[in-house]
Amino acid sequence: MYGKPLDAIGFVENFDPVVAKMMGNELQRQQDGLELIASENFASPAVIAAMGSILTNKYAEGLPGNRYYGGCHYVDELESLCIERAKQLFGAEAANVQPHSGAQANMAVELAILQPGDTMMGMSLANGGHLSHGSPANISGKYYNVVSYDVNHETGLIDYDQIRDMAKKCSPKLIIAGASAYPRAIDFKIFADIAHEVGAVFMVDMAHIAGLIAGGAHESPVPYADIVTTTTHKTLRGPRGGLILSREEYAKKINSAVFPGIQGGPLEHIIAAKAVCFQEAMQPEFKTYAHNIVKNAKVLASALLEEGFDLVTGGTDNHLMLADLRPMNITGAELQVRCDANHITLNKNAIPGDPQKPSVTSGVRIGTAAVTTRGLGEDEMKQIARCIALTAKDYEGTATEVKATVAQICEKFPLYR
Repeated sequence: MYGKPLDAIGFVENFDPVVAKMMGNELQRQQDGLELIASENFASPAVIAAMGSILTNKYAEGLPGNRYYGGCHYVDELESLCIERAKQLFGAEAANVQPHSGAQANMAVELAILQPGDTMMGMSLANGGHLSHGSPANISGKYYNVVSYDVNHETGLIDYDQIRDMAKKCSPKLIIAGASAYPRAIDFKIFADIAHEVGAVFMVDMAHIAGLIAGGAHESPVPYADIVTTTTHKTLRGPRGGLILSREEYAKKINSAVFPGIQGGPLEHIIAAKAVCFQEAMQPEFKTYAHNIVKNAKVLASALLEEGFDLVTGGTDNHLMLADLRPMNITGAELQVRCDANHITLNKNAIPGDPQKPSVTSGVRIGTAAVTTRGLGEDEMKQIARCIALTAKDYEGTATEVKATVAQICEKFPLYR
């Protein structure tokens, strides 16, 4: 996969062996297990090194060329480079690279576009959306009047006609497209048409599919959306952080919403890692990687169907799939725990119309980004499907077999070599 990273654990051990041991345990977990959480990935040693750099020492409130502290000329150069790379990678007119997370990027956009009490539309959390798209538990659901749209509970698909009707009735100022557990391609053009029909700003949260878009394995929302937000980890394989892309007309409001609106000093060490990540995503091998994620997802989905799993929408167009476990008489929480014990990491996830409570769920979400980074291919996807099936159907009788298969795969595809 990657070259060996710097021995950060060994360095920490010289001062704090307790923390170093915990870090080592986590490295061992990552090396010895199969990572199938759709929102996780493995950053390169270059990205990791930038995150752990001396840039963390510098405060730089404001924007390049307009800071509130002195001594920012070098971080100005760095952040400006990161902005230009983000714009080049995604073909955007403007970029803000300062958000600490995808959720904060979304919060900044909402602050820039809306006033408290204004109406916004986003996919409901229970049907595949994200907390920051208007969940009552999130600040977005507390500050704004949220009209959530669902998917069709029978097909699992977005009903664009329903969304158009809802938008005409509630006249939102902001419409958000994007999801955290939707396995099909979203029609950004239809969403843009709906938003413009009702005079709304159209925002796409592409956090899950940003790497696929950068690698040309998924349609880009940038030509259609007024504003696009994303994380920089997940399929993009960078540091944990956020990014906002926009048309030039929204740039000033967005910049002010990020700082001083919701954040203070930006994390220049993370911005450096974002710049490295964007440079990596512009390389030819990243395009191969992005397409392999989708290939692996389709093979894994097909293999899970053959093993008797029921997949929401019947398959996937991207990097993830959502398995409805009700025919197998096991909950998402139960399968997550069993898979953890067998060194397979995935997460419980609600399915459309889920009768179970969110802490239990009737489904699991499975993604292929991290295992594709590691080098696994179609044969391994079939082995993984078999391991998950055995874990679901006969956990006690097959745990030894499953653990042995996982160990063999991990040994063949080491994490950092």
